[in-house]
Amino acid sequence: MPEALLELLEVPPIHAAVVLLGAFVVAFFVELFFRGVVLILVRKTKTDLDDQIVAILRRPVFITVLLVGFHWSASIIDSGARFQHIGDPALETIAVLVWTRAAFRIATLVLHHVSRRAGEGAFLQPRTLPLFDMFAKLVLVGGATYFALLAWKVDVTGWLASAGIVGIAVGFAAKDSLANLFAGIFILADAPYKIGDMIKFDDGLRGRVTDIGLRSTRILTRDNIEITVPNSIIGNSKVVNESAGPAEKERVPIKVSVAYGSDIDLVRGVLLECPKGQPHICDEPAPSVVFTSFGASGLEFSLQVWIHQPGLLEDVLDNLNCRVYKALTAANIEIPYSKHDVYIKGLPEPVALPAAAAPEPRPALALGPPRPLLAPEPVSPG
Repeated sequence: MPEALLELLEVPPIHAAVVLLGAFVVAFFVELFFRGVVLILVRKTKTDLDDQIVAILRRPVFITVLLVGFHWSASIIDSGARFQHIGDPALETIAVLVWTRAAFRIATLVLHHVSRRAGEGAFLQPRTLPLFDMFAKLVLVGGATYFALLAWKVDVTGWLASAGIVGIAVGFAAKDSLANLFAGIFILADAPYKIGDMIKFDDGLRGRVTDIGLRSTRILTRDNIEITVPNSIIGNSKVVNESAGPAEKERVPIKVSVAYGSDIDLVRGVLLECPKGQPHICDEPAPSVVFTSFGASGLEFSLQVWIHQPGLLEDVLDNLNCRVYKALTAANIEIPYSKHDVYIKGLPEPVALPAAAAPEPRPALALGPPRPLLAPEPVSPG
């Protein structure tokens, strides 16, 4: 019986099938080993980073064992190596793609883990995380491309030698994209704003930063509309970061004009009562009223309050404007509007108009002598 089995295994298709089946069995036991031994060991650590890395590595190891089995079984069937130049590079390329995908996920996990634990002076922080994440992905993609070309026996020496010329051509063709790329690197390095900040541009665009990439920055406006702004535009314009500074609090001025002759102390007291008990307004620093200037139509005041977050600006303005108008109306304090008085010193003396000249008589028409009337002709009877 053993001799019969050995003779049966000498048949290439059966031998290849046995090898492939063995590869599946080995891959299954490797999966059990990861689940039953490795995961139990890493769960005893204080961090969950190693747990996630092991969970990511399970699938690539399983697929790699299967690929080795496929390669072995293919070599048994194709003993003459007629299709080896196609089969082996294809299997190696699949292995490169599988491990590159796993490396992407592991790199992202490690970078996020390190950035969350970084201190104030660390180089890798949440604000610089997109830069390192993009750099890691570029390195992994370059390495995967290199090994994939080596699997297909492609000589990359000539490609590397001509990379400089290609780089110059690409630089001229994609100068706008490169400008956005370098501007994105400078933004991530200089950090004029970070994700979650409320920023405002020269043209009045205002919103909260949701993502900072190497090409563009995404902003979510108060209308719940996401706007993508190229980094080159941001790098060449003035950006107001309302969330920056020692605290996120922001002072909001409410400009009010009252008529001349109004009691200044009464106006100040009425305005100071408006912010009391209202939501989103800070108690410290306390609200204040400033007499700013003598306007063209009235006395100019400014009610200044502090809000907890810049995103609450519109709600606070709406609430305080309504309360200020009602309070001034209840206190009989006039809110002036633009008025113009026109004074006429006197009318000019009337000027006598010259008399109209009499019309000249028209010449009479020359008529000829009257023509005689013709008598009707007699009509004969019957």
